[in-house]
Amino acid sequence: MVDITETGLTKKRMRIMGLDYGAKTVGVAVSDPLGISALPLETVFRRKENHLRRTFARIIQLIDEYDIGTIVVGNPLHLDGGIGERAKLTQEFADRLAERTQIEVVMWDERQSTAYAERELETQQVRGQDRKQYVDQVAAAFILQGYMDYMKFKEEEQND
Repeated sequence: MVDITETGLTKKRMRIMGLDYGAKTVGVAVSDPLGISALPLETVFRRKENHLRRTFARIIQLIDEYDIGTIVVGNPLHLDGGIGERAKLTQEFADRLAERTQIEVVMWDERQSTAYAERELETQQVRGQDRKQYVDQVAAAFILQGYMDYMKFKEEEQND
């Protein structure tokens, strides 16, 4: 990502990664090089929820490959905003990820992201059987896009 400063010089900005953490999958998305849009990347699969060694290893590979500077993890709050068991497990995952990577990890409200992802894949006429393969990474892109849009809005608000 390149950022043009007031002096006309450029500096490299790191990309942002979005994660949709589930019981047996982690959907992964990354920001585009300009930091405008979120792009679904892949789904990391595992056999059991607590078997995370390979999951962490793959995420770390992607962090290096895409020059990630911030990670946004979807926080699966209840519709009323309450914190349930899934949100607690996701927070534990995010804490372990931050510890392993030494990268800022931000929790972001992901309510309805999977439903939006399902609808988007349906709109794109992705077959039901294939949808399972992509839904988590598309949900990660929705999570990441929401975070990036909010950060852009916040930045514009500060500049006004």
